[in-house]
Amino acid sequence: MPQLPAMPSDADLRRQIQFSAADGRIWLAGQRMVLMHAGSLGIWRRELMHTLGPTAARRLLMRVGYAAGERDAALARQLRPQADVFAMFSVGPQLHMLQGAVQVTPKLLEIDTASGHFHGTFDWQHSWEVETHLRDFGAQSEPVCWTLLGYASGYTSAFMGRPVLFKEVACTACGAAHCRIEGRVLDAWPDAADLARDYAPDALPDHASLRSLPAWPAPMPAEDRPEAPADALGQLIGRSTGFNAATQLLRKAAGTQVTVLLTGETGVGKERFARALHALGPRAAKPFVAVNCAALPGELVESELFGTEKGAYTGADAARAGRFERAHGGTLFLDELGELPLPAQAKLLRVLQDGQIERLGAAQPRQVDVRLVCATHVDLMEAVRAGRFRQDLYYRIHVYPIRIPPLRERQDDIEPFAQHLLQRFALQHDKHVSGFSDRALHALHSYAWPGNVRELENLVERSVILAEAGQPVQVEQLFPDGANAPPMAPAHQLQPSGRLGQAQAPACHAQLLAQLLAQPLDLPALETQLIEEAVARHQGNLAAAARLLGLTRPQLSYRLNKLRES
Repeated sequence: MPQLPAMPSDADLRRQIQFSAADGRIWLAGQRMVLMHAGSLGIWRRELMHTLGPTAARRLLMRVGYAAGERDAALARQLRPQADVFAMFSVGPQLHMLQGAVQVTPKLLEIDTASGHFHGTFDWQHSWEVETHLRDFGAQSEPVCWTLLGYASGYTSAFMGRPVLFKEVACTACGAAHCRIEGRVLDAWPDAADLARDYAPDALPDHASLRSLPAWPAPMPAEDRPEAPADALGQLIGRSTGFNAATQLLRKAAGTQVTVLLTGETGVGKERFARALHALGPRAAKPFVAVNCAALPGELVESELFGTEKGAYTGADAARAGRFERAHGGTLFLDELGELPLPAQAKLLRVLQDGQIERLGAAQPRQVDVRLVCATHVDLMEAVRAGRFRQDLYYRIHVYPIRIPPLRERQDDIEPFAQHLLQRFALQHDKHVSGFSDRALHALHSYAWPGNVRELENLVERSVILAEAGQPVQVEQLFPDGANAPPMAPAHQLQPSGRLGQAQAPACHAQLLAQLLAQPLDLPALETQLIEEAVARHQGNLAAAARLLGLTRPQLSYRLNKLRES
């Protein structure tokens, strides 16, 4: 058997583990981790054994381990893309050790990702599962490292891109000097069907006793579940208190003809709420016409809203219906109403009073049947006091105001809406992205969102384009320039000694600093030279150049684009 080389340094992996004590989080390359007592995990394991039975508990724990291994496999090619296959594959065993699960010693590794061949054996020592199982149940006749075994199978299957399952062929719980596992491609095992059954979704037996237990927490009765109003673009998505209050007001107004005033900051989704109001009401089958008052030139506002008769002004060669007539029977949405000029406000007031409009150049009024929904991000009462908005019109439209809270006040809405947008843009751009990393979700919740929902849409679409196919979105892809990224709490990293040290960028050598400062220093030029040299040294490989500079690939790409634009 050929001697395997020593596994590479795990310094690159240790840098991915950060302990953020200030906000109570531990991170592994963007994924949130939890540091738990092995004894408490042993209690969980014991309760599963007593509740489900040994077979079902084993299968459940193997599936939990499998899912953890799949997540860690994404790091192998991300952190060591230029390494040989042994060093790249070693990410899994090394992470397993850093996570405190077991000590791993590779004994045999035959791996060919091109052909899909895999055969490996690994020795395990200090398995946490052996320790807890022996404490609770004593010596065993069958191997007990179920979670660890599932991890090895999940990691290797994801790394190879095809099912690779491991068997525990020796276990310390059974009296062996150490545990040993052997892994092969699923088809290479003679009992492949039995091995695969352990990871099947229906692997757990159907216990009548479990079926009789009430669900906890008890599900909400169907008649009490709030239904999000739907519009032409799909459901309004949210679950926060502010969002639910706004949608409840929306539902109550939907069946009436009351004029609704939607208020809120720019980008909160006022048009989506207006469309939902239209879709929920009796006019849903009729037109929905939206007008952005701020985008209409002052001299064309009246003709756009109320229409024009032939010959009304030079160039009016034909009669043209305005937005009110086009919305007849349906809903007219006037966005940014506070930007409407005063003469148009006077005509709008008349429409609201008697339901009649007059085209420019017309002698007779026309009757229209329109449900009016208005929206503004400005304080209309302040505009009234400043003389920019008619007081009588204000009281006419301020019948049923609905305030849509900004996204920073709707923390509970951020994640479900971001996940919805991720699916939408992944489908639109035909790119599979496996969700958000935990740290990316933390950044989404920490950000102030000055642009509200519209800004979130832009950030998620950009992150889908920047993300690696099949991988989760990282913080650096949401905020590629780093300037707007919310600050993270001070973190500590795992040092080679096993102690925690302050996480910081590697310091420059004192002699190098002295040389740089001994002559006139042009920082922008120095940064440009460093970036160009790093890219040239790696023949244009941006991922490798970024690692050399201590940057992420999106950050380096952003800086390169800035250099090329200048």
